[in-house]
Amino acid sequence: MSYADVTGGVHLYHEEHGESSGQPLVLVHGGLGSGEMFGPILPTLGEGRRVITVDLQAHGRTADVDRPLRHESLGDDLAGLIEHLGLAQADVMGYSLGAGAALRLAIQHPHLVRRLVIVAFPCRRDGWHAESLAGMDQMGEHLAEPMKQSPPYESYSRVAPRPQDWSVLLSKTGDLLRRDYDWSGELAQITAPVMLVFADADAIRPAHIAEFYALVGGGLRDANWDGSARSVARLAVLPGYTHYDILTAPGLPAAVIPFLDAPSLEPPPPFGR
Repeated sequence: MSYADVTGGVHLYHEEHGESSGQPLVLVHGGLGSGEMFGPILPTLGEGRRVITVDLQAHGRTADVDRPLRHESLGDDLAGLIEHLGLAQADVMGYSLGAGAALRLAIQHPHLVRRLVIVAFPCRRDGWHAESLAGMDQMGEHLAEPMKQSPPYESYSRVAPRPQDWSVLLSKTGDLLRRDYDWSGELAQITAPVMLVFADADAIRPAHIAEFYALVGGGLRDANWDGSARSVARLAVLPGYTHYDILTAPGLPAAVIPFLDAPSLEPPPPFGR
């Protein structure tokens, strides 16, 4: 358990798990959460791997600072954490809001990311279902009291440096969620192989999932019988889960670990060689 001073005066809380000598993997949580969100799958991901969980600005044990919440600045914070840890590169896996931060990290600081896993997040705001966008539009400090009966508040109030900032977090989160974005044209700046993971009942539209996968180079052609034309991008759709419980899916680490552990993501040699 430690803190890293990164961009904008943020004192970023992080924890290390697993094998200290293993390949580093940074896990980035979803909105209103913390690194604890990865608890159900952390033991599996930590087998032979150095896992770093992080609490983003105003979340978990990281205090808020006088700046808005933006995916771009959160991406810079992650870059600062990787550099603070003295890592040349790290694998990065983000979920929902944290996936947006991870995506911006890979766009803004591509040299720091070895492999990128995006869980349940679109590259354009209109990739969310309409009802999901409607819910985002309603997020704000007026929900502070009603949401004190929710699991996110229970976790926040237990660990936050200033639990009284709960309403500020909801206000800043609402402002972030209402902002339009389209990063389709910037995905080409990512140099790391990308894996996309969604639930089959996700908050992201299936048509956008297919579009996003194509934009990172996946599914554009037949891979050939020997896999020689296969893209380095990967896609997993986990059956029986939603946007809100996908981090509890045993199939999530089962899908992601082979992608992270593959010694090479170059197309395999022809069959028989």
